[in-house]
Amino acid sequence: MSLARDLRLAARFAARELRGGLSGFRILLACLALGVAAIAGVGSIRAAIETGLSEEGAALLGGDAEVSFTYRFASEEERGWMELNAASVSEIADFRSMATVPLPDGTVDRALTQVKAVDDAYPLVGTVDLSPAMPLDQAFDCDPARPCVVAERLLTDRLGLSPGDMLRLGSKEFILAAVLEREPDSATGGFGLGPRLIVRRADLSGSGLLEPGTLFDSKYRLILPEGAVLDTVKAQAVQRFSDSGLRWRDARNGAPGVARFVDRLGAFLVLVGLSGLAVGGVGVSAAVRAYLARKTSVIATLRTLGGTRRLIFLTYFLQIGALALAGIALGLLLGGLVPLALAPVIADQLPVPARFGLYPGALSEAALYGLLTALIFTLWPLARTEDIRAATLFRDALSAGRALPRLPYLMVIVALLVLLVALAAVFSDTWALTLWTSGGILGALILLALAGTGLRALARRAQPLARGRAPLRWALAAIGGPRSEALPVVLSLGLGLAVLAAVGQIDGNLRGAITAELPDRAPSYFFVDIQKDQIDGFLDRVENDPAVSRVDHAPMLRGVITRINGRPAREVAGDHWVLRGDRGVTYSGPLPETTTVTEGTWWGEDYDGPPQISFAAEEALEMGLRIGDEMTINILGRDITGTITSFREVDFSTAGMGFITAMNPSALSGAPHSFIATVYAEEQAEAAILRDVGQAYSNVTAIRVRDAIDQVATLLAGIASATSWGAAATLLTGLLVLIGAALSGERDRVYEAAILKTMGASRARILHSLALRSALLGAGAGAVALTAGIAGGWAVCTFVMETDYSIIWGNAFAIVLGGLLANLLAGLAFAWRPLAARPARVLRAAD
Repeated sequence: MSLARDLRLAARFAARELRGGLSGFRILLACLALGVAAIAGVGSIRAAIETGLSEEGAALLGGDAEVSFTYRFASEEERGWMELNAASVSEIADFRSMATVPLPDGTVDRALTQVKAVDDAYPLVGTVDLSPAMPLDQAFDCDPARPCVVAERLLTDRLGLSPGDMLRLGSKEFILAAVLEREPDSATGGFGLGPRLIVRRADLSGSGLLEPGTLFDSKYRLILPEGAVLDTVKAQAVQRFSDSGLRWRDARNGAPGVARFVDRLGAFLVLVGLSGLAVGGVGVSAAVRAYLARKTSVIATLRTLGGTRRLIFLTYFLQIGALALAGIALGLLLGGLVPLALAPVIADQLPVPARFGLYPGALSEAALYGLLTALIFTLWPLARTEDIRAATLFRDALSAGRALPRLPYLMVIVALLVLLVALAAVFSDTWALTLWTSGGILGALILLALAGTGLRALARRAQPLARGRAPLRWALAAIGGPRSEALPVVLSLGLGLAVLAAVGQIDGNLRGAITAELPDRAPSYFFVDIQKDQIDGFLDRVENDPAVSRVDHAPMLRGVITRINGRPAREVAGDHWVLRGDRGVTYSGPLPETTTVTEGTWWGEDYDGPPQISFAAEEALEMGLRIGDEMTINILGRDITGTITSFREVDFSTAGMGFITAMNPSALSGAPHSFIATVYAEEQAEAAILRDVGQAYSNVTAIRVRDAIDQVATLLAGIASATSWGAAATLLTGLLVLIGAALSGERDRVYEAAILKTMGASRARILHSLALRSALLGAGAGAVALTAGIAGGWAVCTFVMETDYSIIWGNAFAIVLGGLLANLLAGLAFAWRPLAARPARVLRAAD
């Protein structure tokens, strides 16, 4: 019989079978729909944000393009080039400072603020929203002796300020004109340690801020003439000022940090969604297997009438394929329309613009994942059916015969699995993360399958120990029997609980390291912008305080690594994080007591020769650097080329002072700079230190490390929450699979209950047995998931995060208890029919 004829005949048989309705396939449809919907929803939201960032690039950036520098303003030549090539130019200086307010009792209240010093042209694009409502230039229209500022509500509430009140920046007084509700370019500000305050740069004259050596960034927003080509203008700027430390951004990627974060988090959540789809695949496989078991007589009849293996395979492949496509379509509908329906709610929670709509790319990605998952998990039971003879089918087709399908089918399944992983890697653009995640999911599924088999064996061995306790023995016999639900229960519950357990362990350990352990090792304060003529007085105050246990200080500059051995740095070291922007640079004559050189030699205290560089050892290894390499660093627009003569340990895990690059003092002579200091003090002494330093040096900015730690902890909590929602979708899919397993096993439980009733068992004892069975399986699934979650959490914390690891027992117990309760409730929900069964009717039907 030809393949075309088999296909036509199989299509007719499949269509007739489908007329019987969706009985037995509701779980299949629900599992596929939920898994595909989760991935489509995440992809749609990610696409909406990416589209919003792209369309609103100019508004987010504040112009068509931005040129920025570190610790300096543009030179006359650079500014002249901007004026020549742009229709409009706006200059901004961004830095941190302390806002202070005098209190009635004579003391002073202080708060860290992120200052944006702007010119009269700001903003070039968009508007600044103020309360009370007014234009920004009107808010700044104040007495020149006491100029005005606007500040975010978080700062005004912290200092108890209202419009019209006075505050001090540096050594100058200002008036709060209005509360800053929204700045159009806020998404480009990056991670800020304090709330925003906007002031006119000209009004900072006489404040002692923005002095030479002050830590600040200058940004020049450009509106280009109509018809200007961004690539051409960028190429001109980079070519002309390649050695000046100039950095370029344009409206095509107005908020690259936000875009990168959204892309990476979205990709990770899609990979988490794949774990839910994998659990759904288990449900699909179980539903197909149960359906084919019910179709034994139909298949046997077809084989008796001359139906070939291929015809039978194609008949049920087409039938199940049609249903799978329906489930995928339903998932795409939900994943595309739900974010659209909730767009106003989601948009209000996002700090960046989003353009919600139906995105074919995101939906196609989800559809591909769903289709491949359906194929992988349906081919296995379908392939086994094709290889069973008619005589065997009448004797329990799917319980007998070989456990694995034939080799050609195994090869196809493996090829589909490889294709699924490859597509996930291509779509996420993170091969390493995809391979690790896929390996983790596959490893967890194998572990859970082995655990389900092990639970059956353990139940069989434990039966003699349950003599005299009939309900327990019946439960163990059911778990260890040939029709045991152990495997589907452990697989369906286990993967979702394992992901939740891993997320809980990682989140708990990171929070513990950041909020509990780190404050004990971290300094109390970072003090920045300490001028050369202030450092001695500052050290005299803090070093002679008995509550201060340690003070570290160092000269502070920032530079951009531009070349390595005469070649562009990125050609040598790739996209290493050290090369993304400017990094801290310091100098020292003698080897500091806290510095450990791991390779090479440190220059002597009196060294006055060519520039030498000491580089962080771990980062040097990652970048492929060696002793003797030449490195060019642009500092304040000046290129300094030195030779790497040593590597040293730099520990960033304590939140203390750490510089990637250190140089000999003569290499940086004449460069304007300030000092940075870290102070380790008892908590009760921190306020006095802050007060005294603030009164003596109004330009010095204090950054409280505990506040920064709290912000990092909040960010991590948000990421963990997003991941937990993804894991919850996996768990919900697992519950659907669990319900499917309970439904498919209901007939067996009814028969079992009828036998037990015939033997004299009461309904209460039967219910007790069913509850024990569900509780034991649920606890077993929870324990296995916990083991996998703890192992995964340990691996991530140890090898990825490089932090200490300890088991978070509260989360651990919650996982085991969750598994127990989930399966117990599912088991009890389907206990009614077995308890209500009439033994005579059930046994007669079985005959």
